[in-house]
Amino acid sequence: MPKKTTKKVPEGEFDILGAAKEIEIKGLRNWLKCELTRAFTEARKNKTTTFNEHQYEISWPDNILRLTEAILDRTYRPSASISFVIFDPMVREIFAAPFNDRVIHHFLNHLQGGWWDRRLINSSYSCRVGKGTYYGIQHVQKMMMQVSNNFSEDAYYAKLDIQGYFMSLPRQRLYERVKWGLKRQFGPYMHIPEVRQIYQICDFLWRRILMDDPVKRSRKRGPVGNWNALPPEKSLYTRDPGLGIVIGNYTSQLVSNVYLDQFDRYVMHELGYKYYGRYVDDFIILVKKSELPQLKEDIKKMERFLKVQLKLTLHPRKRSIQPITNGIPFLGARIYPHCLYPSDRFQAKFKRLLAKVKSGEARTESIISYFGYLMNLDSYNYVKRLFKKYDLDFRLYQEFISPKRRRPVPEIIAELRKSHWQGEA
Repeated sequence: MPKKTTKKVPEGEFDILGAAKEIEIKGLRNWLKCELTRAFTEARKNKTTTFNEHQYEISWPDNILRLTEAILDRTYRPSASISFVIFDPMVREIFAAPFNDRVIHHFLNHLQGGWWDRRLINSSYSCRVGKGTYYGIQHVQKMMMQVSNNFSEDAYYAKLDIQGYFMSLPRQRLYERVKWGLKRQFGPYMHIPEVRQIYQICDFLWRRILMDDPVKRSRKRGPVGNWNALPPEKSLYTRDPGLGIVIGNYTSQLVSNVYLDQFDRYVMHELGYKYYGRYVDDFIILVKKSELPQLKEDIKKMERFLKVQLKLTLHPRKRSIQPITNGIPFLGARIYPHCLYPSDRFQAKFKRLLAKVKSGEARTESIISYFGYLMNLDSYNYVKRLFKKYDLDFRLYQEFISPKRRRPVPEIIAELRKSHWQGEA
């Protein structure tokens, strides 16, 4: 082992040298068991009501031990997933991985997620701590102010979309990109035997996950009508071999950002667009009116870059260029220079939620999520009108969003389900 280093590990990143020291003291097997136990603890958060979690937890020490041995023996393979179709916010195909695989996903995200997150541009808003949707909304609003010189000049935005992103990802190229990051993260310490062991484990697991074809061992669930409503381009069952990753895996959130980081840097650094933001496969670019002709030409370059370098396609129909004064529909909001309103799609989803609240079908987690999002927008009067329409007590929403809230949130939600319209407190 090298001499003790004083180099500080950036916050949120995996401590490679600290892990190497642990392996030297405890051995690789014991270190791996401890890390998988930590990953198990993370994976079970918000999953304690599921059958898979309960089944795994009954004998979790034995399950962790078997998983440890399978990794060390290089016999681990992803298990059969359950696939189904959802319709919110749009029709999509989901593959639910068994809990054993979810532990692996959290393990890998712990080791590599922080390193990648520090490298990603600030304008990537998907599944990032402190840089999620509300951060993105505020960032876009700030860019609107900057590009228009504090709204004294005309400016435009282009909103574009990558067609069938998750279903079109080339697995081999995706694995190569993840390995590129793995080499740079661990490269400076590869002369240390214990670090090489961690690197080899990560490389093995990423290859198993990203090169796996989940269709071969999947089990379909849900009505036949749901599957018939799914367009072929949105299903892994109809894709060519080697294309597509599942929507629903924890690792998919990370690698979807990892792969398009190349595109982000091309747009910002090579084409020179500093007013840029992306959420998964949707992205926007803001320009001054005088730069609009150049932007239209550069969109063709972006299309070529995606096709040649990443084997992806810019959606031919989901393209919009509008003045920023029209508001930018992005991240569930319509973003204006001085205000934020719920987007049309979000409004439709919120109405469906309130109908379910009234019928007792809405999940508490969903209600909390929607209310928490709306309280960050200029939506007070909008929510009040809808509460009156659905005969719900608006004072309970006021209590939910109040910084001086004294009751537990579940108690407020329980009362809301059986409430009737009352105005402001």
